Amino acid sequence: MVKEKRDDETQSDSNSPEKAVPRLCGTNYPLSICFVVVNEFCERFSFYGMKAVLTLYFTNFLHWDEDLSTAIYHAFSGVAFFTPVVGALIADSWLGKFKTITFLSIVYIIGHVVKSLGAIPTVGDHTIHVVLSLFGLFLIAVGTGGIKPCVAAFGGDQFEEEQTVERRRFFSFFYLSINAGSLLSTIITPMLRAEVKCFGGECYALAFGVPAALMVIALVIFLSGSGMYKKLPPQGNMLVEVCKCIGFSIHNRWKHRSSTYPKREHWLDWATEKYPKQLIKEIKMVSRVLFLYLPLPMFWALFDQMGSRWTLQATRMNADFGGFIIHPDQMQTINALLIVIFIPVFDMGIYPLIAKCKINLTPLRRMTIGMILAALSFIAAAIVELQVQNTLVPEPHVKESYVQFLNLADKNVSIILQEQNGFRTTVAPSQDPDDYIKLQLNSKNHSFSFDLNYEGSSTVCIQTLNETSAYSILLYKEGTNLDCRLLEDEKSKPKKGKATLRIVNAYKTELNFTLGNEEFGTVDANYSSSAYKVVTRGHYQGQCTVGTMKYDVDLGLLDFGAAYTIIVDVIPNENKLKIWKTEDIKANVIHIAWQIPPYVLMSAGEIMFSVTGVEFSYSQAPINMKSVLQSGWLLTVAFGNIIVVIVAKSAFMEQWEEFVLFACLLIAVSIIFSIMAYFYTYIGTEEQAIAAEETVNISSQPLCTNISLNTVNKNII
Repeated sequence: MVKEKRDDETQSDSNSPEKAVPRLCGTNYPLSICFVVVNEFCERFSFYGMKAVLTLYFTNFLHWDEDLSTAIYHAFSGVAFFTPVVGALIADSWLGKFKTITFLSIVYIIGHVVKSLGAIPTVGDHTIHVVLSLFGLFLIAVGTGGIKPCVAAFGGDQFEEEQTVERRRFFSFFYLSINAGSLLSTIITPMLRAEVKCFGGECYALAFGVPAALMVIALVIFLSGSGMYKKLPPQGNMLVEVCKCIGFSIHNRWKHRSSTYPKREHWLDWATEKYPKQLIKEIKMVSRVLFLYLPLPMFWALFDQMGSRWTLQATRMNADFGGFIIHPDQMQTINALLIVIFIPVFDMGIYPLIAKCKINLTPLRRMTIGMILAALSFIAAAIVELQVQNTLVPEPHVKESYVQFLNLADKNVSIILQEQNGFRTTVAPSQDPDDYIKLQLNSKNHSFSFDLNYEGSSTVCIQTLNETSAYSILLYKEGTNLDCRLLEDEKSKPKKGKATLRIVNAYKTELNFTLGNEEFGTVDANYSSSAYKVVTRGHYQGQCTVGTMKYDVDLGLLDFGAAYTIIVDVIPNENKLKIWKTEDIKANVIHIAWQIPPYVLMSAGEIMFSVTGVEFSYSQAPINMKSVLQSGWLLTVAFGNIIVVIVAKSAFMEQWEEFVLFACLLIAVSIIFSIMAYFYTYIGTEEQAIAAEETVNISSQPLCTNISLNTVNKNII
């Protein structure tokens, strides 16, 4: 308290040379802003780094399905955008910005630590991992949301009222630190997840631990500048006053619903008995803008799926850029890069060009176009998803089974299925079948008889197949006759873009097989098979041991999303191995670069919708009501994530159909929004000029949610 008093005294007497705050390298900038900017960089790195790998953590570590993973991801995002209102209330009504940032940063760090512990496989069972993960996410959401509305405004507080130019430039650097933190984190943390191995697999504990360390650094740096900060005391929260006024108006109107009181022009006029007319007039202005906010959550419902559905889509695509591999969760980096590029392009290129064409592109029209661009991005994502789905083999359904024949004999084998007329196929030696053959079963398991014709002699192969399963039938010579053996295959693609393989021993004695760091153990003789092993995509060499002999093995490329059967035999006379690699599940063939057009459309939509939206809200609100609209804007993001949670848990459709559904909903909403915008009357020129002048005077505002327009993008989103 003594320290805050001294800071207030410093502020009131700031024109005195002997009490001037430390300056940055002889400039007119307060040195304290360096601590704020670096703090923001570390905090944004921490948040976006953790969030980048979150969806894959749910699917790969906690083994949740894609719908549940998407729902929890967006539930977390929703909570993170509800809590800024609470953070603003705490800062403005009780603790002030400095203490709010400090205390909630500690909560933030605890959340990261708990989340990291939950990602360590040896810490408890699956239930413990889930509990720790969800509790950690809740604490992170409270921490990041609570400090979100305060940090930028606290930085603005460090300037004097007349330092408008310096304050503007500070917010430019502040914005740069936000984007730099988010950009670097979405590159680095996926690399830590995928390329560093710990506890026998991908290192999610490290991918979450590094953001935790960055958040500790953020707090330490912020506290290091404590002696230089100007700390304004809490001066009350206008949002609370507005809610009280609205509540009283509704209560008073209900109280006199059947009385002979004269009708009033506006429902808020029922608050005149208790609240000043000027406040009521300002709330009316705000309510008009808040009414326009009603359709906006649908945009955020699409926007935030870049970190969930689009990331999951990327796991089913080919990510090889000529030897350089992009991890699925690194694709989110494209958005941060495009935002940095697009902002000057739009501000200095596209908007001035449109103005020269005499087109009146008002803020609400820009927002409508932004919504349409976001909808188009989901149409593009649906087209990509359709192409991805077309490359996948559909899994067998109930009363269905898939089968393929692998001919290990030295001549063609003709196959006829006794029960089904017209089922006839010929399999060449060492030929990898293009597709499985679908068989209809009469029950959960069914016995099939296959007539095998080899060099004029016929053999019957009888095998029992189970429904919803896929099989390989090995055909091989046993003496002079043909024999067969049944192997159950993988029926779905390996997760997270990896490859999977098994070893089949076609030799007469057992063998040991090692591939890279993967031990397949002992594989029994006579066409026995090892279990499937999941490996990272790459070129593989290994070693096969047969008795006392060791043979080097080169399997070549094991590609994204493929499942392989490696058949190993020994040629005794030549003292070498014979290797046959079959691709049972085809590798991902649709390149991940096809996601770039959807990202371009979404990023352009973000510029036109998000940046314009906050600018519009700021210019259309009375100066002491800007925090109310800022809170309302953040809540639209929260409600947008709730929409995704509802759709993800209730919609039973293909993924591409879900993308089209979201696109259609947003187009419908954009039409409604454009109609609402048509009837909206902008604040007069004089009032807009006053609002624009007040925009840069953040340091004179008591409410921590009054954030400069230059910080709009990643600080809001």
